[in-house]
Amino acid sequence: MLRVELRDRIAVLTLDRPERLNAVGSETAGLLKDALVDLRHNDDVRALVLTGAGRAFSAGADLAEIESFTAPGQFRAFVGRLTETYALLEDFPKPSVAAVHGFAYGGGLELALACDLRVAELGALLGLPEMKLGVLPGAGGTQRLPRLLPPAIAKQMILTGEPIDAGRACELGLVNEVAEPGGALAAAEALAARLAAGAPLALAAGKRLIDYGLGMDLQAAIAYEREAVTVLFSAEDRAEGLKAFRERRPGEFRGR
Repeated sequence: MLRVELRDRIAVLTLDRPERLNAVGSETAGLLKDALVDLRHNDDVRALVLTGAGRAFSAGADLAEIESFTAPGQFRAFVGRLTETYALLEDFPKPSVAAVHGFAYGGGLELALACDLRVAELGALLGLPEMKLGVLPGAGGTQRLPRLLPPAIAKQMILTGEPIDAGRACELGLVNEVAEPGGALAAAEALAARLAAGAPLALAAGKRLIDYGLGMDLQAAIAYEREAVTVLFSAEDRAEGLKAFRERRPGEFRGR
């Protein structure tokens, strides 16, 4: 249900339930959680790419599993498993890129929203269709989407359940790059390779500053930034970066 491959300094995580359009159920969420915990401290991994096997990134949460529930508490526990896993992805100290093809709906889009960056193929559709089922996104969609899009656009997507295509998503800033059909994974890996070339300590600090700083008032966030860059000043990678700049070569960063 989940394949993990290491390619140079990039870990490629593939949702592997093509017969179910990579629907995310409890088992898939658990496997993804375990992979993130294992990769977190793997110094050979500098970036993640998340993709799906078959004709879609993910159709969303596993409706067959949800339909088997007989009490609200079971659904609450299910949503809790997804949100816990997605939070681990969002807080992962190394940058992540979602490679979207076909469509990313519901819990599938929520998974892509937990990544730092997103690449989507021309023609791919991204949406939160839960409203059409009489419910709402429950794994971060109502909260992460308005933080990435203008609130009115996010409201339209959530309250109508209607998707947008990759081109429109890129215009709005939800998607970072649009790839040709069949090219999302290659484009995402190329982007991840550029990220992986950066200094690991600075990458992790940059993620934290942006994610946490958005929840602070400006002066507190600037003070937080000042402390973070002061710590980085003492790192070996900072000295290597300056030396590499002088020597006009790529830096050889070691995360120290």
